This record gives sequence, structure tokens and C-alpha cells, in this order.
Amino acid sequence: MKKPSGIQGQPASELISKRIAELGDWRGETLARMRRLIKEADPDVVEAWKWMGTPTWTHDGIICTGETYKEVVKLTFMKGAALEDPAHLFNSSLDGNVRRAIDLHEGEAVEELAFKALVRRAVALNGAGGSRPRRKPGA
Repeated sequence: MKKPSGIQGQPASELISKRIAELGDWRGETLARMRRLIKEADPDVVEAWKWMGTPTWTHDGIICTGETYKEVVKLTFMKGAALEDPAHLFNSSLDGNVRRAIDLHEGEAVEELAFKALVRRAVALNGAGGSRPRRKPGA
């Protein structure tokens, strides 16, 4: 199994836990809840700390990142545009050709079963070697 990546020898899981604790508000609670759901959806997920402080979850490639801003917790799925989203969880970054994101504001929750299914689809896509073939125009 690939080792989690962190900084200065600290495991990524510790850095993510520290970030959650430092937030100390609804954003920390939200990030902790989403982290739990990701781990429940994929017990083999690997936590990483990338791009100077972004919690990242991987399995055969990046599943998603968990960014926190003043007004939103953003879960960005690196190959989200290639994922089926029947529950319409994606509500941000919808114009891009690759990424899709879920923005959660204070008091908002995500449908847990649908989110776990989305994580599993992202893992399956990573394991299948990337992305679905693009349709030809007019097809």
C-alpha cells in the first residue's frame, strides 16, 4: 500500500485532523463529516496533504480534495465531469471539462448514500485507467 504523504514526516491523516481542529467551527465539522463518509465509501482510501495544505483523498489517483474557505467547504472531484451524478450533488465548477465540485455552506448537508456512491464511482474510474471516452460531436 502506498504511504500517505505529508510534510516534515507528519502523516497526512494527522495534518488533516489538525486542520479540522484548527478550523473549530462549522467548516471543521463539515470537513470531518465528509472525511468520514469518504473513508466509509472506500476503506482503502489514502489521505494526502498536497499543494501547501490541501487535504486530498486518493485511490489509484486523486478522488477529491477538501478545501475550506470562509463561506464554503469545497470538495473537488478531479475527474468529476466523467462521473455520473444522478443525485445532482455537483453544484460548482460545472463549466469545466474535467473537474466538478460540491460546495457546502453552513447548515447544508449532503445526501450520504449518494455521496458515498459518487466516491465509489470516482474510485472505479481511477481504477479503470482514467476517463470515459468522449462522444463524437453529433453522436
